[in-house]
Amino acid sequence: MVKPFLKWVGGKRQLLAELETYMPPTFERYFEPFMGGAALFFHRCPQHAFLSDVNQELVNCYQIVKSKPDALIAALQHHYYDSDHYYQVRNLDRDPERYASLSDVARAARLIFLNRTGFNGMYRVNSKGQFNVPFGRYSNPVIANETLIRQASAALQNADIRCQPYTEIAQIASQGDFVYFDPPYMPLSKTAHFTRYAKDDFQLADQQELAETCRRLHDKNVRFLASNAYHDDIKELYQGFEIVEIKARRSINSKADGRQAISEALIYNKL
Repeated sequence: MVKPFLKWVGGKRQLLAELETYMPPTFERYFEPFMGGAALFFHRCPQHAFLSDVNQELVNCYQIVKSKPDALIAALQHHYYDSDHYYQVRNLDRDPERYASLSDVARAARLIFLNRTGFNGMYRVNSKGQFNVPFGRYSNPVIANETLIRQASAALQNADIRCQPYTEIAQIASQGDFVYFDPPYMPLSKTAHFTRYAKDDFQLADQQELAETCRRLHDKNVRFLASNAYHDDIKELYQGFEIVEIKARRSINSKADGRQAISEALIYNKL
């Protein structure tokens, strides 16, 4: 078991026991197409895994952790916890030409630095794809966690890491495989869309397409587990599958007393 090297809003470290309850005990290949912090992958460290995402910066970061941990650790040691430095690094993507000149290692180090020192570990971009999370307040954040990066790198040696949409999983996975979906959640209210994970939001049509992807996997005798908001629309989209309500505590609220446990849905199929 390895800890994720990234903090991630909606990360599943606190729910690993519940997730394992509803996933098959054995499987051929593990797929996680919304990888985020990949807590379940690092918890299980499967022998054959496909990790994917449409977030190119995130995919690049995972690929660098896997293939160039030494260079990444060295690059991270140039970063330090300071508000001015944070905003200088954050604003690099406001200059497309300068940003394009960054090496893959420098981009990966930038993402980890922003993740470790930005507000609540959020990943959020504006409509231009520019990272816009404000500086976070911490006592002594660890930016270059050498042990964690090396452990993650070792676990990722068994993973095929790709930048691709989740819909392609239905073409790749086959009987005996297991797929875990942890997409951007259906908002519980009109004001709940506090994150923009990529330049385009994950809309209702995307939720519908994801449910159809799950049905295609089921028709191919592929086991899946999906996390989402415990919402009437979600329950309707996944009619015919098993839906379990669980409680999760989320820390996105800036006030500690607003960080209440909320209901989430675990959706899975039986074969």
